[in-house]
Parts: sequence; C-alpha cells; structure tokens
Amino acid sequence: MSGNRNHSDYLQRAAMYDLLAHNYKYSNPNLHMQYYLKHLKYMNKAMTERNIQQSQTEGRVRFLHTSPDAPEVDIYINGQMKVKRLPFRVASNYLPLKPGKYHIDIYPTGNSVDSILNKKITVEPDKSYTLAIIDPVKKMRLLPYLNQPQVPMNESKIRFLHLSPDTGALDIAVKDRDVVFPNISYKQTTDYLGIMPMTVDLEVREAGTKNIVLPMPKAQFRPNETYTIVLIGLSNEEPKLQAMILKD
Repeated sequence: MSGNRNHSDYLQRAAMYDLLAHNYKYSNPNLHMQYYLKHLKYMNKAMTERNIQQSQTEGRVRFLHTSPDAPEVDIYINGQMKVKRLPFRVASNYLPLKPGKYHIDIYPTGNSVDSILNKKITVEPDKSYTLAIIDPVKKMRLLPYLNQPQVPMNESKIRFLHLSPDTGALDIAVKDRDVVFPNISYKQTTDYLGIMPMTVDLEVREAGTKNIVLPMPKAQFRPNETYTIVLIGLSNEEPKLQAMILKD
C-alpha cells in the first residue's frame, strides 16, 4: 500500500509545484524556475514509482515443450492464443501476466477444436515460471517450475530439471570428476547452485554409477545469468536424449 501512497503523494507535490511555478512565471523568473524544476523532480519520482509497482506486480510465464510424441502446439490463455506453433524442445518467450488465476488450453497447431490439455494455473506477483509440457500426448501434463533469475553480480547460477519420461534417476557431474547434482528423479528439479562463470564439460550419469547417459561438452555459463539445464527426449526410443540449457 505504501507504494500507492508514494505515487499519489509525488503526483500531488508535482501538481503543487506546477501551480507555484505558474504563479511566479512573470513576477519572479528565478522562483518560477526553482518551482518548475521541483515539479519535474516529483513527476519523475511518480513515474519511477509507478514503473516499480508495475514491474513488481506482474508475473512472467514461459512454456517449454518436452512431450516426446506431441506435434507443434498452439497455447491459449483465457481463450486467447498466446503462443503459436511451439515445437518439441523449444521454450517460448516470457509472457507478462497480472497476478491471478488463468485457464490454459493446449491444441495441436491449426486445430482449435480438440484440445490435448487443459489446466488452471495461478500467477503470483513478481514471480517467474517455466510451464513444462511433459509426458506423451495421451498422458500430457503441464507442470509449473518457479524460476529464480536473480543472481549476485558477476556470478552464474545453474540448476537441473529431469524431464525424460523413460529415464531413471540421474546424477549430473563434471566430466571424470565429482557429482554436482545427485539422484534427480523424473519431473524433479534441483535447487540452484551458484558458480563462477565458466565453460565446463559436464556429463549426465545413471544415479550412483559412472555410467554416462549423456555427455555435455563445453557447457557455457556467462556472468550475471541464471540457467536451467533440462534433460528431454527418451532413453530407448526417438527422440533421443538431449540436454537444453535455458536462460532463466
């Protein structure tokens, strides 16, 4: 509530100084300029306050298509198409949404009659979500994962998300070295880990073993960025296992 009061408070002050500036426009040019500059100062403060309020109140969502046998999809939010032709292994751009409840409908691209998924979601203020489309078409689900894109200056943050439906628990390790994220099950995401920016050879292993399921050479993590490494695809069929590195 204090944010709203500040915004209107600044506007009132700006209006007062505008009036004073107007009163002295001809009789005292110095006072006129002094009050006019104060008017501008409080108008700027009011605008800044409003922008802060708006950026804090909106949430953001993006959709990630990991359903291995699903076609490209069109995604509707409250009956309006918001994402068109989203293919497997692609994440949409972020969409800003006001806090509240939303109804999501997912259709095969070009068919707005037979939806393959319907779900209600809740967006909280100032929160960022990845909404993952998971599982084969017949059992398709939409799972929300909360992103935490804030990162300390000049550092990176990474986490791992396991979205391969026929793959068992996994470890993520530095090549030939220690496990970074142990024993991650399907649909599970790890906590974020703060790291120094680097390019590093990673590997995905069967949990508790040295068996490499997927090498990830030259994974690049830049300063001031937050990443989710997502494992998608299938162990035993097409599309083959692969890792995506998403910027949060």
